[in-house]
Amino acid sequence: MRRVLGFKLKREGLVLPQLVAYLDAAGATTLTAELAIAWARLPQGVAPINWAHRLGAARGFATYLKTIDPSTEVPARGVFPSRAPRRIPHLWSQTEVSALLEATRQLRPPLRAATHEALFGLIAVSGMRIGEAIALDRDDVDLAGGVLTIREAKFGHSRVVPLHPSATDALASYAACRDRSCPNPRSSRFFLSSVGTALRAEGVHLTFNQLTTAIGLRTATARPRVHDLRHSFAVQTLIDWHRSGVDMQGRIAVLSGYLGHVNPAGTYWYLSASPELMALAAARLDDRYGAHR
Repeated sequence: MRRVLGFKLKREGLVLPQLVAYLDAAGATTLTAELAIAWARLPQGVAPINWAHRLGAARGFATYLKTIDPSTEVPARGVFPSRAPRRIPHLWSQTEVSALLEATRQLRPPLRAATHEALFGLIAVSGMRIGEAIALDRDDVDLAGGVLTIREAKFGHSRVVPLHPSATDALASYAACRDRSCPNPRSSRFFLSSVGTALRAEGVHLTFNQLTTAIGLRTATARPRVHDLRHSFAVQTLIDWHRSGVDMQGRIAVLSGYLGHVNPAGTYWYLSASPELMALAAARLDDRYGAHR
């Protein structure tokens, strides 16, 4: 019923049958908070947020069951921490991005090299999520208009992403190389593997790890991620706006929509990701309010 209403319920669809099996094995005739919490804590060696997600699924199920069986207990909120600490991103410099793209050109075969150069370059200049980029179909990439259409992204949202002409030119060059190298692809995706199939995220991450190791960015203590290219795009955009003195209150909502955030709160987190950005923001606040102290 909930899926008909538009809910995807991916996690719930996996774990709720496990909850029912657990209740059956326990001989329970009703769902209690104690049983729900005990079931949620079954996985060992995981972060508490995983327990919170499991208990959240049980809460939703219990809320429904209580309309049928009043003896059902709905577990309280806040039993487990529901937020994981955010990982400090690696903020890419332009020199590092150039080194990464140069390293992709050493990959073999040539289509694999061209695909990863275009893919990582696109993420660096657009702030797209990797899942959004590799899910692009050819029809989603309007090279003439210079816009991308991202469909059913995080939280089910779709959006249009305009590109700088230099980015569009780079994608057009890749598309020409791709079509020469693979005239009969097995996928309609814009970015193709070396055998003409859709890219797999785990394969892209593996290649990225190999490349960042090769250029000396990945060490025992430094572990840059593809997602950090998105962080870096957002931070650099905010830095450029601060330096130019534009109205940040008006622009932040634009950047939030461009990145596909649900609301600007997700974008404001980037303010804490860069000491330089924090200093610029503090200086502007001081200029605005310092005289009134």
